[in-house]
Amino acid sequence: MPWVEPKPGPGPEQKPKPKLTKRDSATGPQWYQESQESESEGKQPPPGPLAPPKPPEPSGPPASEQDDAPLPEGDDAPPRPSMLDDAPRLPLELDDAPLPEEETPEPTAICRHRHRCHTDCLEGLLSRAFQWLGWQVGAHPWIFLLAPLMLTAALGTGFLYLPKDKEEDLEEHYTPVGSPAKAERRFVQGHFTTNDSYRFSASRRSTEANFVSLLVVSYSDSLLDPATFAEVSKLDGAVQDLHVAREKGSQIEYQQVCARYRALCVPPNPILYAWQVNKTLNLSSISFPAYNHGGHPLYLTGFFGGYILGGSLGMGQLLLRAKAMRLLYYLKTEDPEYDVQSKQWLTHLLDQFTNIKNILALKKIEVVHFTSLSRQLEFEATSVTVIPVFHLAYILIILFAVTSCFRFDCIRNKMCVAAFGVISAFLAVVSGFGLLLHIGVPFVIIVANSPFLILGVGVDDMFIMISAWHKTNLADDIRERMSNVYSKAAVSITITTITNILALYTGIMSSFRSVRCFCIYTGTTLLFCYFYNITCFGAFMALDGKREVVCLCWLKKADPKWSSFKKFCCFPFGSVPDEHGTDIHPMSLFFRDYFGPFLTRSESKYFVVFIYVLYIISSIYGCFHVQEGLDLRNLASDDSYITPYFNVEENYFSDYGPRVMVIVTKKVDYWDKDVRQKLENCIKIFEKNVYVDKNLTEFWLDAYVQYLKGNSQDPNEKNTFMNNIPDFLSNFPNFQHDINISSSNEIISSRGFIQTTDVSSSAKKKILLFQLRRIAEDCQIPLMVYNQAFIYFDQYAAILEDTVRNVLVASAAMFIVSLLLIPYPLCSLWVTFAIGSVIVGVTGFMAFWKVNLDSISMINLVICIGFSFDFSAHISYAFVSSSQPSVNQKSIEALYLLGYPVLQSAISTIIGVCVLAAAKAYIFRTFFKIMFLVMIFGAAHGLIFIPVFLTFFGRFI
Repeated sequence: MPWVEPKPGPGPEQKPKPKLTKRDSATGPQWYQESQESESEGKQPPPGPLAPPKPPEPSGPPASEQDDAPLPEGDDAPPRPSMLDDAPRLPLELDDAPLPEEETPEPTAICRHRHRCHTDCLEGLLSRAFQWLGWQVGAHPWIFLLAPLMLTAALGTGFLYLPKDKEEDLEEHYTPVGSPAKAERRFVQGHFTTNDSYRFSASRRSTEANFVSLLVVSYSDSLLDPATFAEVSKLDGAVQDLHVAREKGSQIEYQQVCARYRALCVPPNPILYAWQVNKTLNLSSISFPAYNHGGHPLYLTGFFGGYILGGSLGMGQLLLRAKAMRLLYYLKTEDPEYDVQSKQWLTHLLDQFTNIKNILALKKIEVVHFTSLSRQLEFEATSVTVIPVFHLAYILIILFAVTSCFRFDCIRNKMCVAAFGVISAFLAVVSGFGLLLHIGVPFVIIVANSPFLILGVGVDDMFIMISAWHKTNLADDIRERMSNVYSKAAVSITITTITNILALYTGIMSSFRSVRCFCIYTGTTLLFCYFYNITCFGAFMALDGKREVVCLCWLKKADPKWSSFKKFCCFPFGSVPDEHGTDIHPMSLFFRDYFGPFLTRSESKYFVVFIYVLYIISSIYGCFHVQEGLDLRNLASDDSYITPYFNVEENYFSDYGPRVMVIVTKKVDYWDKDVRQKLENCIKIFEKNVYVDKNLTEFWLDAYVQYLKGNSQDPNEKNTFMNNIPDFLSNFPNFQHDINISSSNEIISSRGFIQTTDVSSSAKKKILLFQLRRIAEDCQIPLMVYNQAFIYFDQYAAILEDTVRNVLVASAAMFIVSLLLIPYPLCSLWVTFAIGSVIVGVTGFMAFWKVNLDSISMINLVICIGFSFDFSAHISYAFVSSSQPSVNQKSIEALYLLGYPVLQSAISTIIGVCVLAAAKAYIFRTFFKIMFLVMIFGAAHGLIFIPVFLTFFGRFI
């Protein structure tokens, strides 16, 4: 991560030419001018967070003897190890070893040094502040350990406010806030009335009514025969006979709560009801999609599926065969008391439906069911499925952390520290969630994904701090070691935390409340995770440092009798570590000696470029095939009873879509012939749309004009037109709720209906909504279109806009942060390139993995930006700040310094979310899928693509 490059020393004309010496730094062998100034002795704490602290005097020989000794003649002089110095170092630096085929540069290289544009303005200040904080943590570890624990205990009481019995409003959280459909609904509710106790009409309702939907599928080719209808009728009778026992012996029967049309309950299926009334009804002479029964038109769209049509017959075509039929039982919703009773009856039906099927022993048909409560109940049940894997995730993360930090060296072994790092992440979850629950931020079910992500990120920061600790000297004072750790690692985790939190908080701009809640919970918890890492975890690490000192003193005690035994127990595969030395992980050596040289070979580079071209082409292709919107069936678990229901509905009942209101929103002169002509032209434009069936349009005005003409009345005369409306409505009561007449006898608004067709896919629903609204806007008469399903259709139009806006804002924020904290502007451009490349890859491969672009996946794309920044920024900065003479050696050194931490970061996050792959709910599996793609593609860019591309363009940086 960014560290300020030292300014060039005074030129030769200012001082005598100094001796040239060589020092190993984190960025490789570096030539510098010998300093003649002596350092002050003694160990003093840093003067404060804003003042540059005096570096502690290293133990051992004087600095002049250690670092400033003249170099032996020749290029083969061995490098000398150095103590902590003032040379620029990366936060994740490792002790240097010669890179493969490394050549010592000529002394004249210092004259060829190119001045680079520096844009960092905060890094130096942060480094000094954290150096001071590290000293304080090392000096008072118990205070920094216990204070966060007490804070966690206090904030944890917020879980008492965790909602238990409160239902999560799916519409509120998973549909766009302020969507056009919600404004349209408010208009409909304010201008039109309904009556589900006397004149119920499902298409005229502005909101969803309480209902039960049964889909009946015949085992034979068609169910249009009396025997199958008899079995369906038996099923219908069992449902209507169901009653709920209440206290004091009262019951809730279907007849009490059913929605009514006049005196009768609304029939669940018009043809089934007609057959039940008249068993001699000829089922082979039914017309579809409309059937004239006794002079009354019956609209059958949505009631029969898997049909085959014949020639023209009556109001439609002959219904030759039908594989499936729907039974719809509407219940009272408008009256609050009846609404409660209806829901009690529905709940009882859900409990008893399996028993009903078993008792009936249906042989000719298969039945699947769904109710207006099912989506909500099943969605809430999915949260239970993730609780077992939550515990498993913590166990796996602890095992990974302990394994990664295990050493055969008992002094440097950090297994307990690693385990506490995972506990620290857990404390952050408790504190963050508790605080927000205290404040009253809604807890939605997708927030349950957040702890898995926090686990991975928190462990990443822990690895960075432990890695920095291993680079300190055992002989140094604990305060000095903590000061050095914080001056390096704390800056790194500060930058990554800022970028991740900024990326998450951009999600607050989303139109979806669920996205806002997730981003608030996750961003706030990440902030606590960061705070606990630099306080609670740092304090525990300081206490473990004291254990190292005690352990080292115990090993050095002069006791020849037990000396060999001690060494064997504590160091079975090696010698006692040098108390002035540092630790190099074997994986870092792998990146330096094997992976780096292999990757920088010419043939390897061309192969990487070829792979990247395939990657980007495949990703762009996938981006054009991503489905948009949240499929409502995915809100339930895989084994839910609603899954087969939606499958049957998709297979057999997808030909017709919702019946859409066409609303005249303002007063118009309906008696004016020109006005009626304009309105008729608009209706015809609707009917010409590819997604509208022109034969099923229903509009009161057409029927009224024919009524007036049939009675020899003039529809063009105002008084005649207005005064005959009551008589018309008494003869055609279906239109009673379609005309809003004021007390001054003026038509304030009115509505008609069009029938949509073939809109099963999310893309078609989005196009339908856009086209219908465009037609309404372009009409010369003020029109509006609405259906209750448009509330969910609006997500298809909003999700892409939301995603693009959030990604662009988050990317811009990342670019600004990188300019402020990384010294090289071109490095910031490479980071931005990596962010864009990873986002394109994740979005494209979502299509191949059958993941829709919805509110859930949008969260992950926002998170993707933060992780992409982390992976690419580390490697890019290490490359541009390297002093190696060739671009290949720069790339190898960057991988040597940061390859293993980047790999650890990806693996720990994948482990944190991998348990979600076994979840039975789509929302949890989707989180795993996208986070897996983010980690794989992000690590691939950081470890493969960026190091190779930088070798091509590194000479221009």
